[in-house]
Amino acid sequence: MDMSVQRRMAAEILGVGVNRVWIDPSKSEEVMSALTREDIKGLIDRGIISKRPEKGTSRVRARARRGKRRGSGSRKGTLKARLSSKDLWSVKIRALRRLLKYLRDRKIITRRVYRELYLKAKGGSFDSVASLKRYIEVNNLARRRFK
Repeated sequence: MDMSVQRRMAAEILGVGVNRVWIDPSKSEEVMSALTREDIKGLIDRGIISKRPEKGTSRVRARARRGKRRGSGSRKGTLKARLSSKDLWSVKIRALRRLLKYLRDRKIITRRVYRELYLKAKGGSFDSVASLKRYIEVNNLARRRFK
């Protein structure tokens, strides 16, 4: 039951590849007797030949990269298992240094205070941006209030 000629003609008419052409297996005799393009078009109109849906690329991995489905309910490992301690440190120190530069550039802290806090951050004195802000407030190191 070689229907390669009919399949090729149908693919051409439908504008798809030969692998996306679906032929009704119960009507194979009818398809075999179709020899012209007009016969194939008639079979397409009657639904005996049709095109299969296109297979798309899954967006799941792309969404995961954008941070979707990464909430606390989806996590299995500990924080150390998910991020190495070095990566954790990099994220934390960059955030602290970003805040310190912001405060220094806006003249909220002096250059001397900036340098002191920079070295403390490097030494691991602050757990987070919040703890750095708290330290600045408690020790009255800011010239004026900041957000």
